[in-house]
Amino acid sequence: MTTHGGFEPVFCTIVPPHVLDRLAQAEDPALARPARRTLQRDAFERTQRRLTTVIGATAAAAVADGRPQRTVHDARHGTDLPGHKVRGEGDKPGKDATVNRAYAGLGATFELFLQAFGRDSIDGNGLPLKATVHYDRDYNNAFWNGEQMVFGDGDGEIFLDFTIPIDVIGHELAHGVTQYTANLTYFGQPGALNESLSDVFGALIKQYTLGQTAAEADWLIGAGLLAPRVTGTALRSMKEPGTAYDDDVLGKDPQPATMDDFVRTGRDNGGVHINSGIPNHAFHLAATALGGHAWERAGQVWYDVLTGGELRQDAMFVDFATLTVKAARERFGDGEELDAVSKAWEQVGVRTL
Repeated sequence: MTTHGGFEPVFCTIVPPHVLDRLAQAEDPALARPARRTLQRDAFERTQRRLTTVIGATAAAAVADGRPQRTVHDARHGTDLPGHKVRGEGDKPGKDATVNRAYAGLGATFELFLQAFGRDSIDGNGLPLKATVHYDRDYNNAFWNGEQMVFGDGDGEIFLDFTIPIDVIGHELAHGVTQYTANLTYFGQPGALNESLSDVFGALIKQYTLGQTAAEADWLIGAGLLAPRVTGTALRSMKEPGTAYDDDVLGKDPQPATMDDFVRTGRDNGGVHINSGIPNHAFHLAATALGGHAWERAGQVWYDVLTGGELRQDAMFVDFATLTVKAARERFGDGEELDAVSKAWEQVGVRTL
């Protein structure tokens, strides 16, 4: 996502550019080639997204009836989207585990937003959910392009199949929710909030699917995605930002947990995948302080802010934090929810007005 302002569907990937940049410089061609190929493909898809925004895209027919409308396509290792339809809504599982995981992940995302927040699909109006699997060869990413989900199979050296972690599916579809609501600018702190909100709802989808409480959850984004040779557990940790991986090839997880370590950079759209660790950590602190199921109270507050109409496209951390305090008070009163949310932001060094 590189556009600033305006309602523009954008291109969002789960693997940050700085990770692929590092891999592209690896001495081992088996690591460098897939990373370079992925960076080139991402650049192409990002340009395609901008062109589609200019000329307009065909709107999908939506039926707001509280039921998902899922379609999974197979790119057959090509790059034409959406590819060949392999499973539609209500079809029985086939032999391809990747197709089945994508279908289930779309359903889990739909279910969380409907049951926890009363939202009918990512646009709130029954938008059909479309996904493409087996995209390109050795493609080390998954993305939301403003219209659908796309999953690579990974190179098998650093990344495995991108449909394995359900929170990756939820993360990318949550970009669609942000697209249809606050439409946060994808640069600097607003962009980091955009990324953080996708991590928050990706984590909630995983916890909802597993029936986990905040205390039981691992708070990892992308657990199971890294290949065995990688020294790490996931792409990001909401519980302990900066600890997800520390690898000879990937380097060390650069995410800060508090404003004391805020990273100022012009890369990665102003560090959107890096500084998202700060609001991520704030959510984790609020959710674990409250206990129980994180989507019921902390998640509800974050959802209220995202969809409430007061969150500006250029919102900074302080703006978002202030709105969460307001939302906690409006929904739950002056009780433990308000206290947990206020203290969480204080702990990560973000003031509230």
